[in-house]
Parts: sequence; structure tokens; C-alpha cells
Amino acid sequence: MDIAALITWLITALGGFYMLGTWLSRGGARSGSSRLPVPVVFGHFALAAAGLVVWIVYLVTDKDVLAWTAFGLLVPVALLGLVMLARWIPVYRARSAAPAAEGAPSEPAERYFPVPVVAGHGLFAVLTVVLVLLTALGIGGS
Repeated sequence: MDIAALITWLITALGGFYMLGTWLSRGGARSGSSRLPVPVVFGHFALAAAGLVVWIVYLVTDKDVLAWTAFGLLVPVALLGLVMLARWIPVYRARSAAPAAEGAPSEPAERYFPVPVVAGHGLFAVLTVVLVLLTALGIGGS
């Protein structure tokens, strides 16, 4: 189960990197039109990356405290992710209702997030949290 958590975490990270790259390339950090606050975006990224490093160290050392530390880092990551999702949904709905002209200066960078990437990132994130928790509890271990 610990390796499954690593795999789901890496898949989640790939989706996150894609969206972060899209957000940055579309001016999300500097445009002022993004609905995603810069500290929330980078806090989510930094905590998730730190948790992944802790999880890898846990896999190498098999120290239970590291599994719980990784889970503890995932809690604020998940909360920040939910905040960003809640702020992205109105942008998605506005795009669906009346598409803005390509390159319009007032459109938020997150407008360009593909729905399948957002959904996949969220689903794999939930799966990762569950697998990390189950591993930390000692359920399904070898």
C-alpha cells in the first residue's frame, strides 16, 4: 500500500505540475486577474513537495513517525486544494457560459486548466490521502 501511495502521489504531482506550469505561463502569478492567490498556489505546491520527500524517506527508513508526518503535511495540502477548487469552479462556469476572446487581458490564467486534469488531480489526491492514512494506521501493510 505504501508503494501504491507513492505512485498515486507521483501521478497527482504530474497533474499539479501541469496546472502550475499552465498557470505560470498564462501570467497567474503576475497578472492580477487570477482568482487563485499566489501564496495559496505556492503553499499547496511546497507542502505537497515536502510531503512527498517525507514519504520517500519513510519508504526507505520505515519509520512510522514519517508516515504520520507525511499525512500531517497532506491535510493542509488538501485544504488548500479545496480552496483553489472552490475558486476555480466560477472561472470554469464563466468560461462555459460565455467564452472570452482568446488572449483577453482580464481572463484568469486558471481558465486554461483542462477539466480532465483538474478532475484527475483531485481524484488521485483523494486516493493518495486515503492510502497514506491507511499506511500510517498500519492497514494493508506487509
